[in-house]
Amino acid sequence: MDNNCIFCNQEALILENDLAWARYDKYPVSPGHLLIISKRHVADFFDTTIEERRALNDLLQEAKKMLEREYSPDGYNIGVNCGEAAGQTIMHLHIHLIPRYQGDIDNPRGGVRGVIPDKRIY
Repeated sequence: MDNNCIFCNQEALILENDLAWARYDKYPVSPGHLLIISKRHVADFFDTTIEERRALNDLLQEAKKMLEREYSPDGYNIGVNCGEAAGQTIMHLHIHLIPRYQGDIDNPRGGVRGVIPDKRIY
């Protein structure tokens, strides 16, 4: 645990298991945008153990079921930023589960490829 890390404090927890927890994103890109966060303070996905990856995946599944009930999205983006060059600003593993809705953008083709806008449409 890192006392200076905002994700080491399980604030606004909505789901959890032994090794991971979930909260709504404070700056959502769509209604229902969730963060799945490792309980252990690790920088990114590649620092996790097999057990932690399993727990994160289990919580992703549970979170998806909850979002289906509460928001009825039409699709999802799942994203993990690993390192500053990839856009990571909080150096504690968190996975974005972003519900998507028909018509939320004009052309969703390319999905996560949009992290480099000129490469999204191919």
